[in-house]
Amino acid sequence: MQIDPKKCVGCGNCLPVCPMGAIAIDPRTRRARVNADECVECFACYRGMSKEHLNPTFVRTVRRVLGWFRVRFDPEPDICPTDAIVPQELTWPRIVRRAFSDPLVPHESTGVHGRGTEEVKTNDVTGRVQAGEAGFVVEFGRPGVGVRFREVQQVTRMLARLEVGFEPRNPVTSLMRDPAKGELREDILTEKLLSAIVEFKTTLDRVPELVRALEAEAKGLDTVLALGVSARCGPDGSEPLADLLGGMGHLVYRGKTNLGLGRPAPAARGAA
Repeated sequence: MQIDPKKCVGCGNCLPVCPMGAIAIDPRTRRARVNADECVECFACYRGMSKEHLNPTFVRTVRRVLGWFRVRFDPEPDICPTDAIVPQELTWPRIVRRAFSDPLVPHESTGVHGRGTEEVKTNDVTGRVQAGEAGFVVEFGRPGVGVRFREVQQVTRMLARLEVGFEPRNPVTSLMRDPAKGELREDILTEKLLSAIVEFKTTLDRVPELVRALEAEAKGLDTVLALGVSARCGPDGSEPLADLLGGMGHLVYRGKTNLGLGRPAPAARGAA
């Protein structure tokens, strides 16, 4: 994202809209500017503000004159008065920032908007996680923090050493040059995202081992890591993760129960 210095009047309305704090007023030029390295191309500033088309010279003149009398002239806080926020044409590898950060953009690898995965929320239809298995969702980053692919790779390499098989229908997996080693494409490692999700599944007996490994690896990351583990309920409503995670000191509760309305996949029908 860019801010046209010829249009910007330095009102600062766009600063709080950016979830990454990537916009600042340059004290020398008194214009807003975008820190390109920190911008994740989420388009929150472009879509989140109303746009007026006032003449920039007129607005600056009024602000300057009123400033002599110590009177402020500021537009409403949700408005860019001169339509100064301008999307730039994104090319590879920067375009992956928007794919992982803009919730209105579908991922080419999965066709799913947002971070490109439905996780296991549609498991009753897709049948990703079967009885006796556990599905892991490792979520990196948050608004205000973000994550770079090199930090994602730090975790995927560790998981690969533990012989974890990554979910093929996942955008991060599609960017791996060597899934067996958990290595991502070298040309994207410095790209920053709002958030990314890595998915894999394993047998239930390996849950404690992998949770401990992820907890240890998270301590060396310069981002936020959130871990989700899911499993099928037993025929009697029992929850197989309760004993496994509860024994590790984690509070276990039923966060979601998803019921799909689609036709179950063959694997899901076979497990029903």
